[in-house]
Amino acid sequence: MIVSSNKMTGTTTTEKIPAPANINWSAIRSDFPILDETVHGKSLIYFDNAATSQKPRAVIQAITDYYTHSNANVHRGIHELSNRSTALYEGARARAAEFLKAQSSNEIVFTRGTTESINLVASTWGRQNLKAGDRICLTQMEHHSNIVPWQILSQELGFHIDYIPITGTDGLLNLEALEKLLRHSPKLLAFTHISNTLGTINPVREICQMAARAGTITLVDGAQSGGHVEVDVQSLGCDFYVMSGHKACGPTGIGLLYGRHSLLESLPPYQGGGEMITQVTFEKPTFNVSPHRFEAGTPNIEGAAGLAAALDYLDTIGRSSIAEHDLDLTLYALERFSELPGIRIYGPRNIRGSVVSFSFDDIHAHDLVTFADARGLALRSGHHCNQPLMSTLGIAATARASFYFYNTRNEVDQAFDILNRVCRFLRQ
Repeated sequence: MIVSSNKMTGTTTTEKIPAPANINWSAIRSDFPILDETVHGKSLIYFDNAATSQKPRAVIQAITDYYTHSNANVHRGIHELSNRSTALYEGARARAAEFLKAQSSNEIVFTRGTTESINLVASTWGRQNLKAGDRICLTQMEHHSNIVPWQILSQELGFHIDYIPITGTDGLLNLEALEKLLRHSPKLLAFTHISNTLGTINPVREICQMAARAGTITLVDGAQSGGHVEVDVQSLGCDFYVMSGHKACGPTGIGLLYGRHSLLESLPPYQGGGEMITQVTFEKPTFNVSPHRFEAGTPNIEGAAGLAAALDYLDTIGRSSIAEHDLDLTLYALERFSELPGIRIYGPRNIRGSVVSFSFDDIHAHDLVTFADARGLALRSGHHCNQPLMSTLGIAATARASFYFYNTRNEVDQAFDILNRVCRFLRQ
């Protein structure tokens, strides 16, 4: 799915790419053993994919195979198991570079996830380049992981943070306001690709072009996009791109930071320890080249092996097909959920990521999700690490359904029936 945008209004349009023929979605669903679980005696309907995705057997097997056949520390060993482990780990880095269409594997740093990736950039690029009186830009729809690290650094260094507003409950980014903020030549523009609450798909390429004209470095939060849509970091034109493995069918505790190689090479280390050095004397260390400079200590080797398997799995299906499936299911859910009396749905009503956040004036989101869980439906309630956005919308919390390619229209119908019964029960 190709997404384009009008830069003044933020409206989006798409050109649909036909899904490859002969995709057996039922067979794909059977690759995920947890989907056969029951909860509270009911068949599981898992609609919490924006928090974490489920894992296919291929990923589970890759982790098992690593511990069964290759478990050893990486890089410094000479023995065979260490060689196998190093090959798996660096092979995963190369696979990640291919997945994001980076120029080389040297532009990929393994982290614990999106949050650590952003903290790494704040602690290295931010400390090196920001000072009192400078400005950076975030958006009103950012996850806390793309707000709090910058606020902490701002309190220390004294730079100012501007927030790009959204255009009301439709949840689009106000690109006219961004244009005005860029006239102040901010040092950094950090923004989400797809909102984890609103489902808004921001026009990344256009925003990065706007920022480049202003001499502004860009960081794209791809937590909700990396496993759902095609990502070409070179075409997008971003300076940094971050994502988490666990939201893309991979293991928890592993994530990716893409950075332009010349930019990474200019940055100081993130943490000190083994592997991130080439030589240490009693007087001083000499630091390794990137990306190894940013990966102190024993890495998450099994996580990298599992992540590589996840990326292979996603590309076997095809991310254009996943995006097409996601959109179809989300639009269907919007249609069905709109039938619930008194519902308020947030975000764009046409082209969006696979997230539907909603609320009722007379039912608290926590109560709704608790009673839905008793019937086998896994949703999420709360502020979704978007408290500033919730304040902007004038609400405290929403219930959120989020989908992935293993979910079905039949599950949406079942979820509607469950929510309808729960609403009636709670309104008695």
